[in-house]
Amino acid sequence: MATDKSFIDFVLEQLLGLDGITCRRMMGEYIIYHRSKIAAYVCDNRLLVKPVEAAFKLLPSARLEPPYSGAKDMILVEDLDDKRFLIELFEAMYPELPSPKPKKK
Repeated sequence: MATDKSFIDFVLEQLLGLDGITCRRMMGEYIIYHRSKIAAYVCDNRLLVKPVEAAFKLLPSARLEPPYSGAKDMILVEDLDDKRFLIELFEAMYPELPSPKPKKK
């Protein structure tokens, strides 16, 4: 099941107060970047953030789920209505997110 356009629009609207948020569509699903670093996947109408220490601290009881079959587990964010919390989560995660790999020429 692919993510509904209305769902990704809602998630991006919740992150509007955060600088450097971009989104890329990949095979019916989405990758959310925070200042060029991969921060989250949106798959099957679920927001899944990278499993970094800051995210575990802010979401201590969150479930781990793979974004798609065969992928590594990520942290499921279930409360998407709290805009301030989502922005705080992404800001806290940013320093721990891996830098993008250099593109091969």
